[in-house]
Amino acid sequence: MKLRILFLLLIMLTQNISGQDQQNSFENISDYFDEIRVATKKSSKLWNFDLYHAILLVEPKSRQIFSNESDSANILKPNGNIYSGILPDDINIANTSLNWSGKRWAMIMLPLPKNKQDRINLLVHELFHTAQPSLGFTLYNPENNHLDQKDGRVYLRLELEALKKAVRSSSKKELKRHLKNALAFRKYRHQLYNGSQTTENLLELNEGIAEFTGLIVSDRSKKQVTEHFVNSINSFLSNPTFVRSFAYQTIPIYGYLLSSKRKNWNKDITDKTDLTSYFIKAFDIDLSKSTEDKIESLSESYNGKIIIQEEKERQEKAKKIVAEYKLKFIEQPHFEIQFEKMNVSFDPRNIIPVEDKGTVYPNIRVTDLWGVLTVENGALMTTDWSKISITNPTKTDGNKIYGNGWILELKDGYTVQKDGAGSGYKLKKN
Repeated sequence: MKLRILFLLLIMLTQNISGQDQQNSFENISDYFDEIRVATKKSSKLWNFDLYHAILLVEPKSRQIFSNESDSANILKPNGNIYSGILPDDINIANTSLNWSGKRWAMIMLPLPKNKQDRINLLVHELFHTAQPSLGFTLYNPENNHLDQKDGRVYLRLELEALKKAVRSSSKKELKRHLKNALAFRKYRHQLYNGSQTTENLLELNEGIAEFTGLIVSDRSKKQVTEHFVNSINSFLSNPTFVRSFAYQTIPIYGYLLSSKRKNWNKDITDKTDLTSYFIKAFDIDLSKSTEDKIESLSESYNGKIIIQEEKERQEKAKKIVAEYKLKFIEQPHFEIQFEKMNVSFDPRNIIPVEDKGTVYPNIRVTDLWGVLTVENGALMTTDWSKISITNPTKTDGNKIYGNGWILELKDGYTVQKDGAGSGYKLKKN
């Protein structure tokens, strides 16, 4: 089930770079397909594989789709030299890869970025996910809830500040100093949270390598790459949470900087590689003297005092938010829906871990055998992804059930009924 979840959960950060202009017309769709075909062919030596494959460009509101290939269900009709149609309601819309209508697709939401390099970066990221199994990389998607805690956020932010200085370095000596400090902050974060090196690594192997691939194929100049990294990190830092989106920032920078020293480094790794250890060795970094006292003194060079104070203030606010969600979805009566064969799409930038109870998704769309659930005001997903909790229903209109910020469209054979154990509700299969 988790693989099916993964295919549809990723709404990529790269499409939402702050201040980025968007292309609002569909007139250039054919040109976009030609553009990405040329770019992937030119960079095919990166993985010894041409990433160009079946692509779905989707307009979210109308669900209109444009493609470079036909489908087995004949939903996509010829439209000039491309194909177009309407995406079925049971398919969630996201920037992702998915198996649908006889083949594996890269799905990307319209409008695409107006900037050519940003556009190629985004499409190639998803094309990499489409090719990922063929390249021998497992589709991992672990939780990294420690990155919603104060120290987890502090030392990730310090790592990113060091990486920003690394990409702007004017000498090899300066570059290595900032890289060493970035990796020191990273290792210290891993020491603070047991198992975090493993879970971070799994997501970085998935999203980080995909984003690195998009960056390389985008063929930006050195100046453009530097600007891209700095702007991307600054935009990322405004996200409500880092737990699922941090990998878009870290691995592309380490990978890009290593490429000048070891061009084909990406061909060395597998889905079992520990990327932190790999980069420490590849950059010839010695972290044996990175004691706690030294880490604290290093932070002063990267806005450490400001970052720590900001994270203390955020932590206090977060405690109140988590308490409100616990009351809403756990302690007081609520509506629990068990999953059967579900797919989900959500924004990974604003999710909120709730201790060991699960994660709140402010906006989420779930499709299952029982129908479609659309949430715009929060829902709690259990840690094992077995069920979702929403507020009690307030109105029923035929097969549509309404609540505070959510709509459930039920298929025949399912009903909503009172939970006999309390005053909440549950879904029943007739």
